[in-house]
Amino acid sequence: MTLPNNARPLRVLIVDDERLPRDRLKRLLEEVPHTVCVGECANGRSAVDAIESLQPDLVLLDVRMPGMGGLDVARALTGHVPFVIFVTAFDEYALSAFEVHAIDYLLKPVERERFVAAIERARSLVASTSAAQRHERLLALLQHEAPLATPEPDVHAEPSDSAPGPVSADPATRPRRFLVKGDGQMYFVAVDDIDWVEAYGNYVRLHVGKGVHLIRETLGNIERQLDPARFARVHRSSIVNLDRVARMDLWGAGDYVVLLKDGTKLKLSRWYRSRIEQTTR
Repeated sequence: MTLPNNARPLRVLIVDDERLPRDRLKRLLEEVPHTVCVGECANGRSAVDAIESLQPDLVLLDVRMPGMGGLDVARALTGHVPFVIFVTAFDEYALSAFEVHAIDYLLKPVERERFVAAIERARSLVASTSAAQRHERLLALLQHEAPLATPEPDVHAEPSDSAPGPVSADPATRPRRFLVKGDGQMYFVAVDDIDWVEAYGNYVRLHVGKGVHLIRETLGNIERQLDPARFARVHRSSIVNLDRVARMDLWGAGDYVVLLKDGTKLKLSRWYRSRIEQTTR
């Protein structure tokens, strides 16, 4: 990733109750250019205080810690809200991590290539969000869901195969690209290049490779503009390009995670799962 000469380093806080994992993350972080560790914490309470005082861009956060775990730390933030990557040995917490809008979830022992990819994704997100957008992200974090997203039906209800889906736009009027505005510029993002789409307050984020593009639109409107044979809703807050899906992994009692070819993991709602299966047959 090429960075401008005046770009400041990505500021990272490491939180883990065990020293060896903290040391491992520090060593990995030292190998990533233009990245700096601003501090480390051994428990959740000190992590909350350090986030407020140090205001890091990113927190590498262990899930299971005595007293106050990583998920509790994420939910306790009321001021500065950094991006969060959970690093843990316990994969059963993955779905809960998505609930508090973590941008990634790494399993110990962390692989270097996977670690670097997660850090660079965080760097792209930091560069593409403003203070106002982070404020909206804070509200979404505290509510445990993305605001203005389409309400999701009861996951315990069994939708019939004939239940109506979203009303799609006429194929002739579907856009081939979306106009993105930001930093005094306007540019286009081709629909074919989109990996997945994420609800983000009053906006949606278009994930394209390692880049993230923000547009002021609702996820429901975006869904209606996309070809339902190529893009599918997997959750009330996300849509995926089916060509980018590698597989669907079972997590817990009937819950699934969609794994994209680039390693991204997205929660798959039980209600949308049947539609995914019908589309991919």
